[in-house]
Amino acid sequence: MKGFNIILVILLLLGSCKEKNSQAETPVKEVEKEVATVFGSAFEADEVKSATDMADAITGLQQTDSLDVTFSGEVTEVCQMKGCWMKVALGDGEEMRVTFKDYGFFVPKDIAGKDVTLHGKAFIEEISVEDQKHYAEDGGATKEEIDRITAPKATYSFVADGVRLTN
Repeated sequence: MKGFNIILVILLLLGSCKEKNSQAETPVKEVEKEVATVFGSAFEADEVKSATDMADAITGLQQTDSLDVTFSGEVTEVCQMKGCWMKVALGDGEEMRVTFKDYGFFVPKDIAGKDVTLHGKAFIEEISVEDQKHYAEDGGATKEEIDRITAPKATYSFVADGVRLTN
């Protein structure tokens, strides 16, 4: 019996020498990943101008000049027929009309109010009365609004080869 007690004490001592895991569990903080959808060509967004910086950069352009640039801004309007153009706010009530290179891609019609990053060429363009009326019709303007268009208009324009929509 004495031998049994000695073996029992040894087993208890060996069992109590077991290494304990003293590391407390720390809660894992979930990080929300920014998911983006790219339309057109994928592009690197290394040097992205803000909408207001874009407005400053394009203001000094002549109608024969263009800028190869990447900028981000909020979509204010989208073509409701196909999504073949959109307008992006530049600040101070200014907007830039964005079309897509060679009509190679379109954007969803329901992205007004969302932020986008665009890559392509910015320039100043004179839009004819006929084109203005066409754009107004595509944008869902009333007949009265369309009839008020009577003169060509110089506007900020952008031909995008890629658009990144942040979801």
